[in-house]
Amino acid sequence: MIWKPHVTVAAVIERNGKFLMVEELADGQVIYNQPAGHLEEGESLAAAVIREVQEETAWEFIPEAITGIYHWCKPGAGETFVRFCFTGTLAAHAPTQPLDAGIIAAPWLSHDELLALPAARLRSPMVRKCLADYLSGQRYSMDIIHAIDIP
Repeated sequence: MIWKPHVTVAAVIERNGKFLMVEELADGQVIYNQPAGHLEEGESLAAAVIREVQEETAWEFIPEAITGIYHWCKPGAGETFVRFCFTGTLAAHAPTQPLDAGIIAAPWLSHDELLALPAARLRSPMVRKCLADYLSGQRYSMDIIHAIDIP
C-alpha cells in the first residue's frame, strides 16, 4: 500500500471580531471547522481555498496571506493531513446558493465562542492552531507558493 497524505486548504476569515466557520455533520456528529477541504487534481492551492470557501459558505474569498502550514496525524485512523491555511477578505455573498453536502450552516463565531467549544466539537486540533496563529499576527506572503505548470 502506498502512503499518501491528504493535502487540504483552509481559511481564517474575520469580520467585526467574528470568524466565519462551517458547522457540518461528520461521522454522525455536528462539528465546527474553518471553511476547508481537499486540494483537487490540477488545482492550485489558492484556487482550492477560493473554491472551498465558496462551496461551504457561499462567500467569494480573496486569499491574501498564509497563516501557516500544518501537519497532523489523525489518531487511530492512519491518516495524515497537510493543511495550508490562508487568510484574506470576502467579496460577494450568494445567500441562496446551496452549501456542500454535510454542511449545516456557515455561522460567524467570536473567539470566545470558539474557545468555549469542546475539542471534540472541532474537526481537528488544526482549527484552534490556525486561529491562534492568525490572532498572533502570523502572516506569510502568497509568494512562498510556487505552482509549477498549474493555473
